[in-house]
Amino acid sequence: MSGKISVLLVDDHAVVRTGFKTYLELSEKIGAVFESDRCESACRLYELHQPDVVVMDLSMPGIGGFETIRRLLIRDPHCKILVFSIHDELIYVARAIKAGVKGYLVKNSDPELLITAVTGIAAGGTFVAPALAQKLAMSATDEVLQEQRIKQLTPREFDIFCLLAKGKSTREVADQLFVSHKTVCNNSTTIKDR
Repeated sequence: MSGKISVLLVDDHAVVRTGFKTYLELSEKIGAVFESDRCESACRLYELHQPDVVVMDLSMPGIGGFETIRRLLIRDPHCKILVFSIHDELIYVARAIKAGVKGYLVKNSDPELLITAVTGIAAGGTFVAPALAQKLAMSATDEVLQEQRIKQLTPREFDIFCLLAKGKSTREVADQLFVSHKTVCNNSTTIKDR
């Protein structure tokens, strides 16, 4: 990538946009910074200016952040999006990454991370705030362990597990599977011990 990085900043709060724009413009690596307060206009501005990186909030009026991500990536599969949100819950981070964004940063991060993220993404990389990346890694590890535990279940244990997970009582499970109540209780204990 040659020259300065152009950025489209999408946030519905004028004060927030002004602060981010001012901070971005302090970097010698950043060139033009375009602004949008609505997702619909962000899509139009993207087509007009073709910025190197889109920095956007998820909680937006109108079509919302996730729909904007979808529309931008349909129009340009190479669109580089950095989510810059107040939401630090892993469900938002995972969903945004799955939707195709190149990075995720929370608004209470160190301001220098914004420049690091934008420049890294513009250069073809990805960026997730370090604290979020660590949480994601731990979450993925937990999911793998849970999957391994579930794979260890026998077919009968798996059936019992699924019905218990749906909130069925041990008696209801026994009736549905045509087994004794004692069988369900014994299998339930085995499942919990795995």
